[in-house]
Amino acid sequence: MRYRSFDEDSARWDGFPFRHGDIVISTRSKSGTTWAQMICALLVFQTPDLPAPLTSMSPWLDWLIIPRDEVLARLAAQRHRRFIKTHTPLDGLPLDPRATFIVVARHPLDMAVSLFHQSANLNRDRIAELTGSPRPAAGERRAEPRSMRDSLIAWINRDVAPAEELDSLPGVLWHLRDAWERRNADNVLLMHYADLSADREGSMRAIADRLGIDVPDARWPGLVAAAGFDRMRARADELSPDPAGILKDRNAFFRRGSSGAGRELLTDQEYASYLDRAATMAPPDLMAWLHR
Repeated sequence: MRYRSFDEDSARWDGFPFRHGDIVISTRSKSGTTWAQMICALLVFQTPDLPAPLTSMSPWLDWLIIPRDEVLARLAAQRHRRFIKTHTPLDGLPLDPRATFIVVARHPLDMAVSLFHQSANLNRDRIAELTGSPRPAAGERRAEPRSMRDSLIAWINRDVAPAEELDSLPGVLWHLRDAWERRNADNVLLMHYADLSADREGSMRAIADRLGIDVPDARWPGLVAAAGFDRMRARADELSPDPAGILKDRNAFFRRGSSGAGRELLTDQEYASYLDRAATMAPPDLMAWLHR
């Protein structure tokens, strides 16, 4: 299936020359993408001192901002084990058996809250410049922004086709339902953001085991510490996903990193309504795992 938006096109994966051992990180926005990239970088290089900015080592292949040929040339020149970012669901990717596909799931409400803050941190004039999309006419009045709570409720209730807006609730659960159905495949690893938070070392060891990467015991403490939220935020200039200057503040990209922010905003009735709506889009076992 092909997924397209104003700045992404999954067709850029067509004919991609995979190598044995490639790692593809498939997540929804604000669901742990950069965290998973950092963990893969630490496991591949086995040092917190990375040889280049994270976005350079782990490019976003689907992103239309950087020409595809440029991204492919960068990946072709890499001699280390490659780890590539995508926001495309697995059914939109060529699931080459030589690669391992890591999907990170996050509680949808927490993801939505992070998206709200991320939206405020985007330089939309810069995005319009890079994508060629029209800018607001001079003097055009912009709608008053919703509160975070109102935005979250609107996000929960938005009725849209999953492929039309993958960062909507239908889109998030479409992505995760597909990964859930493939979770027992030899080359698919489904991780939960909450597990990364609660047991970072255990999660990193599980990823290393699935990728067949042997890490000497003496190196684990430094790698685990380097993957911590505060350590990553302190390195925002080299770790934030901003190769084209679309963020107003790179430090703000690493805002909170914890779970529960979405639930805190809703009444019990509103949360029950969210659960009822989400249950129409995903199977009960996935819902139980996602919301535990």
